[in-house]
Amino acid sequence: MWDYTDKVKDHFLNPRNVGVIENADTVGEVGSLACGDALTLYLKLDADKRIEDASFQTFGCASAIASSSALTEMVKGKTLEEAREITNENIADYLGGLPKEKIHCSVMGRDALEKAISCYLGDEKAAPEGEIVCECFGVTDRQIQDAVTEHHLKTIEEVTGHVKAGGACGNCHEKIQAIINESLGLPAPVKKPPAMTNLQKIRRIEETLEEQIRPALKKDGGDIQLVDVDGNRVLVKLRGACATCTLSQETLKTYVEAQLREAVLPELVVEEVSQ
Repeated sequence: MWDYTDKVKDHFLNPRNVGVIENADTVGEVGSLACGDALTLYLKLDADKRIEDASFQTFGCASAIASSSALTEMVKGKTLEEAREITNENIADYLGGLPKEKIHCSVMGRDALEKAISCYLGDEKAAPEGEIVCECFGVTDRQIQDAVTEHHLKTIEEVTGHVKAGGACGNCHEKIQAIINESLGLPAPVKKPPAMTNLQKIRRIEETLEEQIRPALKKDGGDIQLVDVDGNRVLVKLRGACATCTLSQETLKTYVEAQLREAVLPELVVEEVSQ
């Protein structure tokens, strides 16, 4: 599983300021449910134009929830100009750090804050320079080039971790790789069939569990819960009769793992975790 700090875990398990501020002075929305991550940030100002209250709603992973929760705490008491100075690195630092693959979650919070402030001040920034490469997240070639240069990124996965580009449908992977190669002065890559993205893999795992595996286990009084997907490791929790069955490990390997390998990816390994 991801190596989360205690503060990330705290803000994930006990998120602050969740929900809608009905009389919010401004709202910032980023992301898309169709692409796997979405965040809405609400800000309420006091008479002195300082942020009196902040709340959020998000659809995303533990890092997205923790980053959003942390951001609402960080902005309270600040003017809009002061809040605008908060960077995604500030959010990550506030949480004691985030895994490199999850940095985009703090970027999403920062983008929602910028949208909310720009909307209130009426100074929405112009669209990012360059041509859109990742349609799912609206990321341009210029943004990818800047991220590659600034953070010395060398792989598509690293680009996804910083700016989300390539993290959904995967159709832009070839263009992202070309930008990486051009930015780093590398030769053009040999074309390969598009690999399954992390989001696609997780969705297929969830679908297989819900449509094939859970119904079969429930017939015998058992059940299974998906906890996390870490690379090709599928971390699950057995429940019901399966949790106390002496053959539970055999069920995991000969049935659950076999079904997921056949339906999703042959390299998948299923492991049980305790909670």
